[in-house]
Amino acid sequence: MSIRDKPCTQDTRLHEVFGVPVTDLYAQAANPDASAAVARALELRSFLALAEEQVARIRDRVHEAMAPERDMDELSAADLRMDTQWLEAALSARDGYRAALDDLLHTMPPLHGQARPARFAQQTVTTTLPPASAAPAPAHVGAARSRRR
Repeated sequence: MSIRDKPCTQDTRLHEVFGVPVTDLYAQAANPDASAAVARALELRSFLALAEEQVARIRDRVHEAMAPERDMDELSAADLRMDTQWLEAALSARDGYRAALDDLLHTMPPLHGQARPARFAQQTVTTTLPPASAAPAPAHVGAARSRRR
């Protein structure tokens, strides 16, 4: 089974964000002008689907080992310890991929909405002109004085 066909807990979210089913996203990603966001999201989704499959396999193996109908003589503490370590690693990977995918989806610009231009606050300076009846300032006003030595 291809990773594209494996279910993932984030498939619905990807469908909501991108507006198309995951299978269609994989088709879009094969296009040479596919967006980098789609490619990255699908890469993370693939890793996440694999990690979730590993978690499920380990969980099922532990459930099988602990099933009430199993012979207690078949129980192995060493096997259960190893499964615990594997489960911790698989859950850690799953959590990391989910967090990375979540970060990516939060930082993406909206696909369907138009980008709004940024508005910058511009400061305005207001001045008042002297009344027309005021005499012009003498030429020496505002001129720097020369130093005498």
